[in-house]
Amino acid sequence: MMERRSLRAGRPITPQEFDELSDEELERLVPKKYREFFPGKDGCADGFFYLHDGTAYSFYRGGLLDE
Repeated sequence: MMERRSLRAGRPITPQEFDELSDEELERLVPKKYREFFPGKDGCADGFFYLHDGTAYSFYRGGLLDE
């Protein structure tokens, strides 16, 4: 059995890690300034969600998606 690597806010994760993590675990990976916009795992199409200004935060990139 493999141990889960240490995950930190703002660091990218893999699609497999995204699938394995709970809403609470994913929320802790989002930088604090964006956490209020996190809609929960079910609201994250393809591992990202939109912020109030229309930009998107990606778990797979560990930051904002480029326009």
